[in-house]
Amino acid sequence: MFKLIRRVISLILAVIVIIPTYALFVTWNSAKNPTTATTADVIVVPGAAQLNGAPGDVLLARLIEAKKVLAAGYAPLIITVGAGAPGDRTTEAAAGKYWLTRNGVAKNKVISIPVGRDTFSQTQAYIKEMKIRKLSNAIIATDAYHCQRTITMAQDMEAVATCAPATTGPNTFEKSRYRYLIREAGAYLAYITLGRRGIHLSDHLTNGGLVRYVYDSRA
Repeated sequence: MFKLIRRVISLILAVIVIIPTYALFVTWNSAKNPTTATTADVIVVPGAAQLNGAPGDVLLARLIEAKKVLAAGYAPLIITVGAGAPGDRTTEAAAGKYWLTRNGVAKNKVISIPVGRDTFSQTQAYIKEMKIRKLSNAIIATDAYHCQRTITMAQDMEAVATCAPATTGPNTFEKSRYRYLIREAGAYLAYITLGRRGIHLSDHLTNGGLVRYVYDSRA
């Protein structure tokens, strides 16, 4: 009986250690060794903070990366995605499109989808648009440690996805702090354990720093 209890305890401890370690590793590895397709249908820029239409540092870095990928000829179209916060005069998606078109990208090469305040809802929004347009392959321009989770969500929604991690701004692989890695690994773990079962822990933090818990019975 005691041997069985010890085995159960050992198994529980192994799960507690192994699963978070796995999440940390795949999140780190995806950031350290990104695979970016050289041919895709679209480049996606997940939303991040903006102020009165001006992209914040994080969003700006993602937009710069998306523009570089477009200029390299890897995809012919950019999708900016993201809603606005309560009281905002514009949206993350609109701010992204405005910056791109003001910096040399033709308007007909940018689609703005002003939907989503977290990664999951933004992914739902752009995947829906891709399906309407019969597109299936996306390059996601985002933060290095954000790559693994965004790729996984897109693939779960039946898209082919790779990542082009930002090489400028505060969230490059070299500049990101370990707490960002831990946060993203935790969010990735929450998604693969709960999100795939329809329980979504939003990664959008309110002003009070609280995480919204969203249950989506349709997922």
